[in-house]
Amino acid sequence: MADQDRAEAFWITAPGCGELRDAALPRPGPGQVLVETLYSGVSRGTEMLVFGGRVPAGVRARMRAPHQEGEFDFPVKYGYANVGRVLRGPAELAGGAVFCLYPHQTRFVVDAGDVIALPEGVPAERAVLAANVETAVNGLWDAGIAVGDRVAVVGGGVVGCLVAYLAARVPGCEVELVDVDAGRATVAAALGARFASPAEARPGADLVVHASGDPAGLRTALSLAGDEVTIVELSWFGDREVQLPLGESFHHRRLTLRSSQVGSIAPARRARWTHRRRLALALELLRDPALDALITSEGLFADLPSDMERLARPGPHLCHRVRYGA
Repeated sequence: MADQDRAEAFWITAPGCGELRDAALPRPGPGQVLVETLYSGVSRGTEMLVFGGRVPAGVRARMRAPHQEGEFDFPVKYGYANVGRVLRGPAELAGGAVFCLYPHQTRFVVDAGDVIALPEGVPAERAVLAANVETAVNGLWDAGIAVGDRVAVVGGGVVGCLVAYLAARVPGCEVELVDVDAGRATVAAALGARFASPAEARPGADLVVHASGDPAGLRTALSLAGDEVTIVELSWFGDREVQLPLGESFHHRRLTLRSSQVGSIAPARRARWTHRRRLALALELLRDPALDALITSEGLFADLPSDMERLARPGPHLCHRVRYGA
């Protein structure tokens, strides 16, 4: 293949294993763009469950990413946080930086409507968080947050931190980020939220959002909710079963447990919002340099197979940024 027709992509080949593979690029047609990737992002949520082979068979069709290739029983090319430069395409996009829900790949061709130009003031390095911000926005829509609410966010991963960041900017809201890792206190402070361990967290919250990905975190979330409060579940547990204390005071306190999933727009917004409009909003919300605290490591694309193995192990990881080129 000629260089202009060639790319490299990261493929997951078995649970916990990945490799770089050559990819053939089609010539961009009318209304398409050729994008050279600058950065992509890896967080500890859905992508790491995919990497570990933990996608249940019954939901594999629903869990496909927009530009996924292959299947979840491997090999599979998966990812959804790609920031690149348009090398060829419509005049209004050519030469500019764009975000696309595309896997880890050095170059790719998609329809122009699949990319969104980065807003002024949003650096490409930070824009890898856009998909996670979109998840947090949708979660707060599902939660129905209101002025003055006291909010508990259980789980200080990327999505939980972003929920805390956005909720803290609602007038009058007091936000407490709850996590077992005391190191999250520094991140919480940078994002405008209080920090507490599960033992120290304040009960009686007006709204609780759970995003730890751990059943113990969800049990903590239930314990922090005030009477008749909604607990919004943002974690996806993959093939893991979850046991909850629904036989204690759950019914007496009239609690509501509601799932939120970014694949569908929250019902209260669905009639007016599109996925593209929601993603554009997420990019607009990334102007704040404080959000750089959520990017805790960076590595070269060439090292992604070994970096993914490292990220799959327990540790204080938030977003890992993949850099393309030297």
